[in-house]
Amino acid sequence: MYIVSKKIVILGSTGSVGTQCLEIIRKFPDDFSVLGLSAGKNFKLLKEQIQEFTPEYFFIDNYEQKIEESKKISLEEMASLEDADLVVMALSGSIGLLPMYEAVNSGKNIILANKESIVMAGKLLVDKAKLTGATILPVDSEPSAIWQCMLGEGKNISKLILTASGGSLRNYSVDELKNISPELVLQHPTWNMGAKITIDSATLLNKAFEVVEASNLFSIPLNNIDVLIHPESIVHSLVEFIDGNLKALLSIPDMRFPIQYAMFFPERKANIELPECNLAEVGSLNFSPVISGKYPLFDMAMSIAHNNNSLMSVLVGADEAVVDLFINGKIEFLDMNYLIEKTIQSHKSIENPSLEDIKIASEWGFKNVHQLIDI
Repeated sequence: MYIVSKKIVILGSTGSVGTQCLEIIRKFPDDFSVLGLSAGKNFKLLKEQIQEFTPEYFFIDNYEQKIEESKKISLEEMASLEDADLVVMALSGSIGLLPMYEAVNSGKNIILANKESIVMAGKLLVDKAKLTGATILPVDSEPSAIWQCMLGEGKNISKLILTASGGSLRNYSVDELKNISPELVLQHPTWNMGAKITIDSATLLNKAFEVVEASNLFSIPLNNIDVLIHPESIVHSLVEFIDGNLKALLSIPDMRFPIQYAMFFPERKANIELPECNLAEVGSLNFSPVISGKYPLFDMAMSIAHNNNSLMSVLVGADEAVVDLFINGKIEFLDMNYLIEKTIQSHKSIENPSLEDIKIASEWGFKNVHQLIDI
C-alpha cells in the first residue's frame, strides 16, 4: 500500500514535546517528512536534528551561524509554509503567539502544545480558524483527552472535568514552601516535561491555562469546567453528558500518547514502545477537589479568565518572568505569587484586545515583574 508522507514543521524541536515528535517520526519514517525545525538556544541539538531529518528550513534565535543543509527563515514564515501539512506549535511561552496566528491564518492543521497562545488570544484564534479552515489539535494530555472523549458526541455535553497531578509540591505545607529549591520543584512525580511547565504544574497555573484552553477550543463555558486533583495521572480527563454518564480517557502518563494521536489523526497507530495501562497493577485511582487557597495562582487565573480582555496576556508574560527568575535563583518560590498578583493589579485592562494589544500586554507583564524586583 502506498503511504502518503505528511510534511511536518516542528516549532520548538529541541524541547520536550518537539523531541518526542521526532522520536515518533523515527518510529514511523515513511509517514512523515520533516519540512522545518526551530530552536530557541540549543544550536548543537538543532544541528544534529537537521543532519538527521534534513529539513528544508530552520530557525534559531540570536544565532547567525549558517547550516549549509537548510535555509534559515522566521518562525512566522515557517508556521505558514505552503507545503506544510502539519505545524507543531511546541514553543514555550508567549513567543508562540505570532507563529500560531500565522499558522491559523494560513489554514494549517496545527498540533498545539503552546497553550499560552490560546490562553492569550483564544477567541481571536478560534474565530480566525473558523474563517480559514485551520484545525487546532491539542497535545497537552488533558485537553487531548477531552477532545478524544468528545468526538461524535455532538452537543450532549454538560461538563468537562480536567485532572491535575497536583505537581511536585502537592504534599507540602505553605511553611515548607518558603525555602524550596528549583531542583526539588522540577522533580515532577508522574510526568517528564520541560522546566517551565513543571514549575507551572507546581503552582497549578498550568491547569488554569488548560481550563481556558479547553473552554476556547471546545466552546464550553468556564463555569462548566471542573478540576480534580488526581495524583496517579492515569485518568487524563472526563466528559460528563446530559444524561449523567461520564466518559474518561486513561493511559500511563506519557506525552507520546497525545502527541502520536494528533500526528496521525484521524487514524490511530499501534506503537509497541508506548507503555500499556494495567489497572490491576495501578491498583487504585484517587480524586480530590482543588482546595481553595492552596494554589493562589490557580485561584487568581480563574478569577480573571471569564472576560475577553488583556489580563490573561499580562498573566502569561508575568509568569514567564517569575518562572525564569525562580529557576535562576533570583527569587523564592512564594515570591512568584506576590509578583504576579501585583502585576495584574497594576495593569489597566483592555477589552476585546487586538493581536497587537495582546502581544504588548504580555510584554508589559514580563517587564513589570522585573521592575518590581528592581525597586
